[in-house]
Amino acid sequence: MKILALETSCDETAAAVLDGTRLRANVIASQDIHIVYGGVVPELASRAHMQKVSQVVRRALDEAGTPLSEVDAFAVTCGPGLAGSLLVGLSFAKGLALSQGKPLIGINHLEGHLFSATLEHPNLEPPFLALIVSGGHTLLVLVHDVARYEILGQTIDDAAGEAFDKVAKILGLPYPGGPSVQKAAEQGDPLAESFPVAKIKGRPYDFSFSGLKTAVLYRWRALAETGQEQALADIAASFQHAVIQALVPKISRAVKKHSLGSVVIAGGVARNSALRAAVLEAGQRDGFEAYIPAGEFCTDNAAMIAQVAALRLARGEQSDFSLVARPQMDLAGERARK
Repeated sequence: MKILALETSCDETAAAVLDGTRLRANVIASQDIHIVYGGVVPELASRAHMQKVSQVVRRALDEAGTPLSEVDAFAVTCGPGLAGSLLVGLSFAKGLALSQGKPLIGINHLEGHLFSATLEHPNLEPPFLALIVSGGHTLLVLVHDVARYEILGQTIDDAAGEAFDKVAKILGLPYPGGPSVQKAAEQGDPLAESFPVAKIKGRPYDFSFSGLKTAVLYRWRALAETGQEQALADIAASFQHAVIQALVPKISRAVKKHSLGSVVIAGGVARNSALRAAVLEAGQRDGFEAYIPAGEFCTDNAAMIAQVAALRLARGEQSDFSLVARPQMDLAGERARK
């Protein structure tokens, strides 16, 4: 089965073609327009999607060598995400499915991240533990099977990626914050500063990054007058170390408690080289296999949407054309409580 998938949940316009287990195309168009604003501007994001979606889909079909008429099903992210951005992809996918008389299926963006590692590791099967770390989400999930997910922990305030962006802004580093902080941290000492790692009483798998962000702000203000470049590098490295210490021990604890042998790390923050190294080291120490997707499958992409669509379609599932965008969708498929 050939599946054409679209992903437009935030600021990446993406399309992919999956032919059985073979990924024939994975096209991602980023939106640089947000850099000057230091964050994603929803209205600009939706406009950019409208401008790019047609050419991105055409490029994916061309790279796959697949005429539109040979696509067997169309998949699209229906949530969570920015409402305007989701609507662009959803409307385009509906139009394609209607014009070709082929099935349509809406896919949860978070579910895409859960199964992103299976694009490169097709033998990876549930049950496994997954950590989604991105700009909008930080979730520790026990994946029992397709459509059977148990959320063990989540952030009670900022997501990890959001914390990277905010700290980058504090330090005067460019957006997006993840790559900027990582680059600065490469020249710093991760133990130079002792930043807090939040522990939430009675909630051993939940995360909190707002206190860490505030600690960085106060420390940077105290050092700002020195003008020392090394101070910035040390703060970046120490902040990054604190984030990793907030994430990795919870992975090891959950693996041990639930007797799991496989761990998936996904989402944009999973591209961070220090985090990747720490998870691989923990796997060797604690006896689990770590599956971390290549960079193109960590960021928002349509390949992961196509992958979940294939799993869902094999179960006989599809969507009707009343499918709507669900900006606050959670892993259960319902609207997340704010």
